[in-house]
Amino acid sequence: MAGNKNLAAAKANKKDEFYTQRVDIENELKHYKPHFAGKVVYCNCDDPYESWFFKYFAMNFNALGLKKLIATSYDGSSVAGTEINFDGEEGESNARKIIIDRPIEDYNGDGAVDDQDIRIYLKKFPPEVLVSDDEYKPGDFRSHQCVELLKEADIVVTNPPFSLFREYVAQLIQYDKKFLIIGHQGAIGYKEIFPLIKDNKIWLGFGFKGGAAHFYSTYEDTATAGDHREGMIRVSGVVWFTNLDFSRRHENLDLYKSFSPTTYPRYDNYDAIEVSKTSDIPLDYDGVMGVPITFLDKYNPEQFSILGITRPWFDTPLHNKFYPKQIQHNSNGTVQEVTKLNDGAVLELVRPLIDKVYYEVDGKYYTQLYSRILICNKHPQKPII
Repeated sequence: MAGNKNLAAAKANKKDEFYTQRVDIENELKHYKPHFAGKVVYCNCDDPYESWFFKYFAMNFNALGLKKLIATSYDGSSVAGTEINFDGEEGESNARKIIIDRPIEDYNGDGAVDDQDIRIYLKKFPPEVLVSDDEYKPGDFRSHQCVELLKEADIVVTNPPFSLFREYVAQLIQYDKKFLIIGHQGAIGYKEIFPLIKDNKIWLGFGFKGGAAHFYSTYEDTATAGDHREGMIRVSGVVWFTNLDFSRRHENLDLYKSFSPTTYPRYDNYDAIEVSKTSDIPLDYDGVMGVPITFLDKYNPEQFSILGITRPWFDTPLHNKFYPKQIQHNSNGTVQEVTKLNDGAVLELVRPLIDKVYYEVDGKYYTQLYSRILICNKHPQKPII
């Protein structure tokens, strides 16, 4: 998928500096404004000046009714200090802490608080230097100083490091924080993340247009999609994860198709039917269905129950068959012995596929699907006759 090379490189090389655009932040944050009144907001994974998360909350401090805004930067950032130069001792950490407990003034007198006013504010009130501890560099979200700031916060809003996403979310859950953060769609299938989604402790936000986003970054853009932008890197499959409620989450998905066994085949190894598109969920089926993970964009907890996911680590009685070693027939005509059919939902085939990968076990042919979320309709309608 276009853009996933960039994500893979980030994970492999611990390259996590993806700075979010102002427009993407504004488009998402507008749906949660009532949550911020009287709250302490913490942006703990972006440079306080270069990050538009910090600038958004600083410029909207009064409009949102914030109690306090805290932001911290990480020592080692390749962009820290590139737009504003903080004076400091030679060899001193460039990790900084900024705390704002009152609206920023209109210093330049243009009638609005904007980016220039923030620049003036940071010059007038320089941020404090963060120091390292026995384990972590200054500004690392796991460091003692940052954890103490986290304890003070009500809501965390940021773009955390993709390579540390599991650990980052675990910390938010440990300290019982509200949050709105960016992550990759693939994280839905993590064994540390999916149980939280299943139990309605985390859900998806409104999301990025087209499921992809451009981030400011110093890394080379290796995406194959055509919409490249100068000085930016394109990553597909990015989503917002949150535990802040919003109205669209409680809107019913309109269902209009009726169930028939020929249209909705049953898995060979799970007690569920295959629904290949969220829009194809039958309105009258009262059993278990497997749907793509993109279903979560439309998930209403009052309309559906999430029962599991077709991943080998998720233990469920719905998984009712295991396969011996299989022969994998590749699209180029080569074959190999594998055990991949036990990694997800499987459909039995009437005949071998042409120019596509399929599997053979004891003279029968199978195809394996991408991960499916197992759901049921809480209020199925009567079958249409």
